[in-house]
Amino acid sequence: MWRFLKAVKNGEHRVAPMTWAAAIAAVVYTISPVDLIPELVLGPLGFADDLGMWGILAALLVREQRRWQDAVDSQR
Repeated sequence: MWRFLKAVKNGEHRVAPMTWAAAIAAVVYTISPVDLIPELVLGPLGFADDLGMWGILAALLVREQRRWQDAVDSQR
């Protein structure tokens, strides 16, 4: 995972725009006071929508890492 992040940082791998959009959306939605399921009303259950956003982001990051790994493997 660290090699993947380093490749992104160094510009060796270009992350899909949808992944960047999901990352920004996850951060903004998590810190936003507007929620589909408010934490103040439903307590811990209110974090379900936040976790859903982070789950989508995690799936997209795994897909990006696999794309990068496939590219690395094909160069060998």
